[in-house]
Amino acid sequence: MLKINDYSLYLVITEGYASGRSALEIAHLAISGGVDILQMREKKKTEEELIKLGSELSKLCMENGVIFIVNDDPHLAQKVDADGVHLGQEDVKRYSIDEARNILGKDKIIGLSTHSLEQFQEANAKDVDYIAFGPIFPTKTKDYFIGTSDVKNVLKIAKRKVFFIGGINLANIDDLLKEGAKNIALIRSIVQAEDIISNTRSFKEKLKNQNHTPGV
Repeated sequence: MLKINDYSLYLVITEGYASGRSALEIAHLAISGGVDILQMREKKKTEEELIKLGSELSKLCMENGVIFIVNDDPHLAQKVDADGVHLGQEDVKRYSIDEARNILGKDKIIGLSTHSLEQFQEANAKDVDYIAFGPIFPTKTKDYFIGTSDVKNVLKIAKRKVFFIGGINLANIDDLLKEGAKNIALIRSIVQAEDIISNTRSFKEKLKNQNHTPGV
């Protein structure tokens, strides 16, 4: 199993937000910019399309040492030989964490979305490899956001890697990093960027600087 390290940059690719670029094109550019983890999150494709795209992304990520995650479906993750699956709060009503683990095996990665301190505490006790927490800032993908006030509390109790997500951009990331965040997940700030490579590098640089900050 590929290990998730701190100071990781996680990109969720959704073609619907991508201004005409394909998922594969975005993946190539983001990998060139230094992204660490890629997630395929395509809600409007057929299973056949998902298997084709997932297999191509899986191969690309494997060749470049990037972790590849499939959204929602552990069976699909297995079919395309992904490194793991990411489940939302609704997904775990269809596939419990134990079921997902049985499908994928102990060496694959399972991530879980949380949207409150209470959900985070519950996720913290489950057999997952990382927990996403957010949306931190206002974002078009959700009709609410939770702010940075619980970031320190989450990090204090975390037994897994934590990825903060939701409306993070180059203008507000420092506010999040000041609270101690080490890993971030993005969608629009990269997939909609005019220069994906440069934007990815800028976010990665912010995380590297956090790594070298005394006391962090």
